[in-house]
Amino acid sequence: MPERTVKSYKVLVGMEIHVQLATKSKMFTGAANGFGGEPNSQVDPQVLGLPGTLPVMNKKAVEYSIMVGLALGCKIAKQTKWDRKSYYYPDLPKNYQISQYDLPLCYEGNFDLTLKDGTVRAVRIRRAHLEEDAGKLLHEAPGGYHIDGSIVDLNRAGTPLLEIVTEPDLSSGEEVAAFGQELQKLVQFLGVSEAQMQMGHMRFEPNINVHITDSNDHVHKTAITEIKNLNSFSVLHRATDYEVHRQINDWIETGSLGAKSTYGWDEATQSTWKQRDKEQAHDYRYFPDPDLVPVQVSDAWLSELKSQVGELPAARRRRYTEQLGLNPADAGILAGDRETGDFYEQALAINQSPKRVANLLLSHGKRLANERNLPLAKLGIAPRRFAEVAGLIDQNQISVSSAGTIFDKLMEKDSAAGELAKELGLVQVSDSGPIDAAIDAMIASNPKPLQDFKSGKASALGALVGMVMKNGKGLNPKLVQERLKTKLQ
Repeated sequence: MPERTVKSYKVLVGMEIHVQLATKSKMFTGAANGFGGEPNSQVDPQVLGLPGTLPVMNKKAVEYSIMVGLALGCKIAKQTKWDRKSYYYPDLPKNYQISQYDLPLCYEGNFDLTLKDGTVRAVRIRRAHLEEDAGKLLHEAPGGYHIDGSIVDLNRAGTPLLEIVTEPDLSSGEEVAAFGQELQKLVQFLGVSEAQMQMGHMRFEPNINVHITDSNDHVHKTAITEIKNLNSFSVLHRATDYEVHRQINDWIETGSLGAKSTYGWDEATQSTWKQRDKEQAHDYRYFPDPDLVPVQVSDAWLSELKSQVGELPAARRRRYTEQLGLNPADAGILAGDRETGDFYEQALAINQSPKRVANLLLSHGKRLANERNLPLAKLGIAPRRFAEVAGLIDQNQISVSSAGTIFDKLMEKDSAAGELAKELGLVQVSDSGPIDAAIDAMIASNPKPLQDFKSGKASALGALVGMVMKNGKGLNPKLVQERLKTKLQ
């Protein structure tokens, strides 16, 4: 048997991402949409597929989907339709899923993914179409108890589900996980999905194949395998990398390039396993749903939705680093959450000290938010108060260390930061008279740090400043240091 040698290989990964949309009701009925509740409590005759029931479109779900499409740089179809995707499964009572086949709502998009090394990878979006989710088939009883057979919970059935499909532009588990994380931030930023992985709001399915170049420069293309329903970024990373090496090793050992298949991930063995051969489109017997009219997207409607999308996280993040001078970590936090970013923008409109305001938000604002388990914007402290505190620090009226006391007081009552600083006795003395008197008193006591400084130990200056501050309450430390240096020259 000839030896098969890998000279090089190229990994191609396309993604299918399912995003549950956070509408109040389901996709084609008024039944409640949401996570939790007693099993089979969020259902109605339409979800159950009872005879005589008819679907009615959820306009908000269509709008949310268009907003995601716009954020992904997609073209938006002027007219689209609904199709029935027929298949039998116990968690699909109608025996078909209402989806979109040949006329997706969003198509031909492009998303720029910034990698760890700073390079930008363009990920093409093939399509993003809207459909209804299926229910859940459980193989254990609630609490993890063994049962003979399976049970069905239809609470998830009918949930608006946006399926985003990319071209095979990713090339590693790390890139796949990074793309998933950026997409999660994007839909959360837009407010269209909670995107909580552990609750199944987002589910990822990488489609993987490898182009292997052998020692004779012949290229062998493995068949595409899809790994189903991955719901953590760590698993997404590990499963993708494992599948790449599994395909390469299979070719080396057997010469087989495999068949188009669906795989699962086994966390216990850290490996993928074959579930079934991949279905083809004709297996689903797609045809237009006769109970639903086509969707027409007018220019006015599209313009309105574009205005709601606004500045996206990546663009805001770049502006914060390039124009405002924030470090990438701080910019990422402020730009990643829409409410926090908007809060920051409102504070900046009052005080143009971007770094100072950002530091206050990410230190004291974040501290108070964590203590109360509330978003920053819901704390009850207005953006202008952060701007006012930043101004007091910039003008040397208070010390940086005093800011926390003022914010704690702002949680009790809303008042101008300057008034609170006076009330709390935090306003710094910037008059040179009291400062000089405190310095003279320290010099007269002739402490050891003074001798050290005179002997050339520059590090002793900090100790001297501390001694002056201790003996003269409320002095401006910056001025203390300046006057001290002058007197000791």
